[in-house]
Amino acid sequence: MKRIVTDKAPTPVGPYSQAIISNGLVYTAGQIALTPKSKELVGEDITSQTEQVINNLSQILESAGSNLSRVIRCDVFLADLDHFDEFNRVYEKYFNKSRPARITVEVGSLPKSALVEIAVIAEVI
Repeated sequence: MKRIVTDKAPTPVGPYSQAIISNGLVYTAGQIALTPKSKELVGEDITSQTEQVINNLSQILESAGSNLSRVIRCDVFLADLDHFDEFNRVYEKYFNKSRPARITVEVGSLPKSALVEIAVIAEVI
């Protein structure tokens, strides 16, 4: 296993890694819409938060030798399923061609009262 650390995405707020590479796959930790430097939550709407989450994931994947087009599975946690359609509009901009497998669930709450959290599994190039 290889631990991935990049300052281009928020550092973990607990005892976990941003991502781990194992057997040709990279497994990311869940990402919420924190800015890498200030660790402040971006925006109060699902659109801006989803954009930031995907940007964070992209930076982590690049540090691991992968990218969004190599994602094979996304685990999505929404604070409110009423945001599902808005979330999908942003998500589709990034995953329209690759269409990874996906789980999407509503959860009671997310860290820092975020609206969305995403973790991915991707192939390492």
